[in-house]
Amino acid sequence: MRPAIFFDRDGTLCREVGYVNHPSRLELAPGAAAALRRAEALGFATVVVTNQAGAARGYFPWHVVEETHERLRRLLAAEGARLDGIYACPHHPEVGGPGFRRACDCRKPAPGMLLRAARDLDLDVSRSFMVGDSFRDVGAGRNAGVRATVLLRTGYGRGELLWKGPHQEHWPDHVADDLASALDWIEARAREDDA
Repeated sequence: MRPAIFFDRDGTLCREVGYVNHPSRLELAPGAAAALRRAEALGFATVVVTNQAGAARGYFPWHVVEETHERLRRLLAAEGARLDGIYACPHHPEVGGPGFRRACDCRKPAPGMLLRAARDLDLDVSRSFMVGDSFRDVGAGRNAGVRATVLLRTGYGRGELLWKGPHQEHWPDHVADDLASALDWIEARAREDDA
């Protein structure tokens, strides 16, 4: 069983632009491809786990999410990077039509997407990491039982730390300025585990 690095999508691997209601709006964040290449070289599977309630809210149909993820794969491939999996939660507990409006086990901070990826891809969650720009990401990692969580100051991260941080029961294991420094920290933890 391999360990993984679970990445949030928007504000983490991709620029935060609000709801991505057309694939052309998706842009890679600086250093995203390099971070994925480095993670793979360290022996980690790389998996995106993303809440996509815009479909439940009626902002765009679900096929836009799927097409956006195809664009993400193409953009990464053009820079020599890849993902082992992409998992997206379409649900919202308060809005949406049939199939969308419901409390689920996959909407972060619930751990469902991470646990499903672990089953599908034969991953060792206890040796894995969660990287994102919100306390929902931190919560999903904690609830799934990952080795450690990293909150980035990119995307919504700075505001999350300032406005939500003081009220959080669980703090991330590490706060990083960007993906490169997050990978530095993860690599150091992985070396500790291997020692």
